[in-house]
Amino acid sequence: MRKVLLTLLVVFSMVTFAFSADTIKIGVQAPITGKFASEGQGIDNAVRLWVEQVNAKGGLLGKKIEVITCDDEATAVKAAICARELVNKGVIAVIGSYTSTATEAAQATYFRAGVLQTSDGTSDTLVKHGYWTFFRNSSPNSAEGEFTAEFFMKFKKYKRIATISDYSTFSVDLEKAVYENTKKLGGNIVYRAKIKSGDQNFTPVLTKIKSYNPDVIYFSGYYTDGGLIVAQMRQLGIKADFVGGDSNDNKEFVKLAGSAAVGAYIINVPLPQYLPYDIAKKFLADYRAKYNEDPPSIWTLFNVDGLRAILHAIEVLKTTDTKKIADYLHNDLKNFPGITGPITWDKRGERVTSAYMAYEIQPDGEYKIVYPTK
Repeated sequence: MRKVLLTLLVVFSMVTFAFSADTIKIGVQAPITGKFASEGQGIDNAVRLWVEQVNAKGGLLGKKIEVITCDDEATAVKAAICARELVNKGVIAVIGSYTSTATEAAQATYFRAGVLQTSDGTSDTLVKHGYWTFFRNSSPNSAEGEFTAEFFMKFKKYKRIATISDYSTFSVDLEKAVYENTKKLGGNIVYRAKIKSGDQNFTPVLTKIKSYNPDVIYFSGYYTDGGLIVAQMRQLGIKADFVGGDSNDNKEFVKLAGSAAVGAYIINVPLPQYLPYDIAKKFLADYRAKYNEDPPSIWTLFNVDGLRAILHAIEVLKTTDTKKIADYLHNDLKNFPGITGPITWDKRGERVTSAYMAYEIQPDGEYKIVYPTK
């Protein structure tokens, strides 16, 4: 009992310190290094840019906002360490992480400390724990699975479909959603394969898939593997279409795939350049001016929108009490004008889903919307 009371006292002291400090501390948990460094650095850059702009206008509640970043390297072990580190440093909210695996590994720590967490992680398991501290700022795998199945069956009318996933929480969850929804529409899944992310050589599994003569190979993993899969498909003479899930949407995908990227399809929500909102156009221009490049993907903007919603709640409520902020975000925030579109969360912290699109990669590396057709 004495240990329990001591633990509670320490947590209470950390949270109280966060609320009474001279600065409002916001954490970023993201893969700053490692194979997803492009995405992690984009998230960190976007958060710091937005905070810089808020601080230039006087900050919030008469305080400056301080950003503290922890590199989780997209691994569960490092994510758990980051969560403890950021809590100990007195953050009231954490933006991240990029992957569902790293996000989930940190959730319980933030929940126990009463620290808010908003992430672009799409795995459906993220909202099933019931943590009042968690808010997903992107659409779930279940919604993407439904859209992808419609693309397969209603638009492309594929007869023979093969799927590939890696072993990550996100990839397994997304492939399952695509599989189940495709089966509901009468689709013929001829083979379901698994790869170890980062293997580099995927020809053994692709050779196995080739024997099933699929019309399409769908990959639910990340761009670092997806680009290589496409390139190796073409080297093996596989003429099937390639369709990649949302985490293949990164400028590095085209670099890794080379000329094989042409004609590949990517499923995702509207890309940054297609966002019709004035706030999106301004932020993209500001990002380019600051960093001399575009954000690596839409995930950068999803994460900064999570930050923006939390800061908006603080401004409206005039408090950094995270329980009051969470209650406001769950119940009162309706159609907040986000960079990625209107933001509303349900009582589970699930963002009301936005529309998906299917893009075809063109010879110049640009994306063309092919579905929906209007």
